[in-house]
Amino acid sequence: MMTVKTDTPLNKLLAMIGINSSKYYSWIDRNERPNNHNGFIPKKHWILDWERGAIINYARLHVDEGYRRLTYMMLDENIVAVSPSTTYRVLKSAGLLNRRNKVKHSSKGSGFVQPTMPHQHWHTDIKYVNFRGTFLFLISVIDGYSRYIVHHEVRTNMQEYDIQIVVQRALEKYPGVKPRLITDNGSQFISRDFAEYVKEVGLQHIRTSIAYPQSNGKIERYHRTVHEECLATKSLINLDDVRKKIAEFIEFYNTKRLHSSLFYLTPDDFLTNRITEKLEARNTKLQLAKKNRYENGRQLRHEVMNVS
Repeated sequence: MMTVKTDTPLNKLLAMIGINSSKYYSWIDRNERPNNHNGFIPKKHWILDWERGAIINYARLHVDEGYRRLTYMMLDENIVAVSPSTTYRVLKSAGLLNRRNKVKHSSKGSGFVQPTMPHQHWHTDIKYVNFRGTFLFLISVIDGYSRYIVHHEVRTNMQEYDIQIVVQRALEKYPGVKPRLITDNGSQFISRDFAEYVKEVGLQHIRTSIAYPQSNGKIERYHRTVHEECLATKSLINLDDVRKKIAEFIEFYNTKRLHSSLFYLTPDDFLTNRITEKLEARNTKLQLAKKNRYENGRQLRHEVMNVS
């Protein structure tokens, strides 16, 4: 075969026929090799096999968690750095999705003005704890901004005096704060004694709408979590054991358990203003993981091209 040469420079010739130099030189490298346009060429955004395995293994160790919380738990624990949608796809393909992944949202009560910093709103309420055919009473105070359990006690009574003790001990932990105290319309909260106490300590008392307990929804949701993840899963031996197990769970709730309405951070992160720090650390891990996948994909593509 005879090759005819011209006086036109290569770069000018390529520009005339609309081909960039990288494509031209890739053709040169593939000279006398078969085309492989439909061959397996990994994409830079594909997760790696070890990442997929890590997601599946971690999900099997945390079967009660939804895919979003799992994503951020893995990110914080340096297991794997992926997006929630990636976790969802991996778990769906592996048949590991559970009921916690289906969350229903309600717009009722959306007109409530949310706090913008800790200790603006405190919510308090009573949860009945069924114990040996009778009841104990978990009285808690939760910060409306951070969802941090400011103070709690398991008591054998739920009179106005018991509520006052819990609120007073919460105030003693944070001297100088004057939150709005939000409660429902239980008999303890509408009593004259409680009204006098609230006035004495200088708090504004806000009662929720009658027949609408969801107005105090933050502490109601916390009560549900305590029941599902603590009380319903443990055997309670005696009063001391009840108090110990609930205290351990609330420590976990405050400092370890990722909260869906807090960017999947912990209440302690919000209370101590570590929000930006934690979110930036997560973003750094995600960007590094993307870079590693890109480098891995580029190496694999290079190997595929050489084999072809």
